[in-house]
Amino acid sequence: MSFTTCLIVMVGGALGTLARYLVSVAAMPISRFIPWGTILPINALGSFVIGFFGTLTLADGRYPVSENMRLFVMIGLCGGYTTFSSFSLQTLDLIRNDAWGRASVNVAASVILCIGAVALGHITADGFNTGAIRIAQTATEEDA
Repeated sequence: MSFTTCLIVMVGGALGTLARYLVSVAAMPISRFIPWGTILPINALGSFVIGFFGTLTLADGRYPVSENMRLFVMIGLCGGYTTFSSFSLQTLDLIRNDAWGRASVNVAASVILCIGAVALGHITADGFNTGAIRIAQTATEEDA
């Protein structure tokens, strides 16, 4: 891993992140009740791009490119745009290798653990917020 490779991935990630933000803002009108803006143009498109580009640009693919270009697009751009694309590619690799059980565990564990992690993060932060509010209220009451 060289500094140049790290820089290439970083620039791709920055561009992917910016693209995600812009698409999210543009998709707000259709994401009122269900996050369609995340599901369709971000997660589904990012998954398509990583699958399409990753296959097309293999060494024996129709349009082989350098490893740095693959890292730029697949890790940087797609990774910044959506981490779901990496998850989807890894799951497809398991399925293509007839590891259906492992693919199922990957899907179930990813969804359950990630939703659980979000919930745990929320609960933890809510505890900090509650404590901060109590401290602020106590300080305000003492000043009165």
